[in-house]
Amino acid sequence: MEPSPIRYTRAGDVSIAYRTLGDGPIDFVFISGAISNLELDWDEPTYADFMRRVASVSRVITFDRRGVGISDRVPSPSLEDRMDDVRAVMDAVGSRGAVLFGFLDGGAMATLFAATYPDRARAVILYAFEPRRTWAPDYPWGMSADAARQLIEDAFVGWNDSERHVREELPITAPDHAADEDLVKRLVRWRRLSTSPGAFADFRRVNLDVDVRHVLPAIRVPVLVLHRPGQQLILREVSRYVVERIPSASYLELPGRALWPFLEEGHEMTDAIERFLRESAETPPEDESDRVLVTILFTDIAGATKRAAELGDARWRELLGEHHRLVRRQLARFRGSELDTAGDGFFASFDGPARAIRCAATIAEEVRSLGLEVRAGLHTGECELVDGKVAGIAVHIGARVAAGAQPGEVLVSSTLKDLVAGSGLQFEERGQRELKGVPGEWRLYALES
Repeated sequence: MEPSPIRYTRAGDVSIAYRTLGDGPIDFVFISGAISNLELDWDEPTYADFMRRVASVSRVITFDRRGVGISDRVPSPSLEDRMDDVRAVMDAVGSRGAVLFGFLDGGAMATLFAATYPDRARAVILYAFEPRRTWAPDYPWGMSADAARQLIEDAFVGWNDSERHVREELPITAPDHAADEDLVKRLVRWRRLSTSPGAFADFRRVNLDVDVRHVLPAIRVPVLVLHRPGQQLILREVSRYVVERIPSASYLELPGRALWPFLEEGHEMTDAIERFLRESAETPPEDESDRVLVTILFTDIAGATKRAAELGDARWRELLGEHHRLVRRQLARFRGSELDTAGDGFFASFDGPARAIRCAATIAEEVRSLGLEVRAGLHTGECELVDGKVAGIAVHIGARVAAGAQPGEVLVSSTLKDLVAGSGLQFEERGQRELKGVPGEWRLYALES
């Protein structure tokens, strides 16, 4: 069984390389880490054997995410951009729904995709996935700030002497294969032709800022979390943490000491994947989900009552009409959905967090040409779909965040900020606040202009 020829599709204005293998009853999308090159992947015998076994029960879909391999080399793609790569590739091969396999930081892409597009994700398999990389008071397994800085520096050092670096890594990442000289040479070439030192450092820098823990409870499709206790990098406690936060998750421990999924002495990993794929293929797809992860945007005009009194009813109606047309143009541009309009305020939803923030920032900037200032507040959370509208606590949080914004300010929750690492958006902390009617305190951030 041989893979299809390499093809390209467009995700926005970026070209993404992809190929398929097999024609099984269910699609399997493999989302790897930053080391990937479709021209080289199949030269690695263990990788090819892994994929052929999976393809015996599915159609395997592989791709090079933006910035990697033979896809367009773009700087520091955000998690949202990478998620769009998955959707673009699935569209290109005619896949209406697939089982997503998230490996390393590919797990963040898989979880965000499954929560945002539950109708496109039949199920999810996670392996060697950390929802957050750095330490936090409520996440004690993350690395320290010093270790994070060293990790970024190692990205440069490792490329200057790749062979030595691979030899030092293999006793940790694949101890049973550390003496395999042919594997060392293949991994060195694989690494060098997957990405560059600066790009790999940028990937690591972005991933250190990503935190998808708040996304996990919003996943409703079946999830299988795989863990090899024998490997040395991902703690069992982290995998168990993920399972405990996904309502639909199950957990399976496997033998083996390698971090890489395709390096295994037996076939326990592929056997587990094949069983899960067969079960997924035999289970009819869920009807369109009534709960999805969305980004909520609220805007309103600051000082609207005073301004209306100054202008008079006729001129105010005219100005309000100009404002509404401007806002709707930006909602269309950034793929937002208008959900409600009340007086001078808008309520909209987005399937991409960075696009929602950029839409809000553009609106805040453009309305100044009308002599107006708007307040904007945003939050990402799970919402219930009711007759095409969204409802739930996430909507109330978004409204309360907007109520705390100053004129001309775009204010976001920490949940949203953690999802837009790598987008180029910068924020200034506004401290912790109580949101009326919402339990607990919420850390808020203002978008820097």
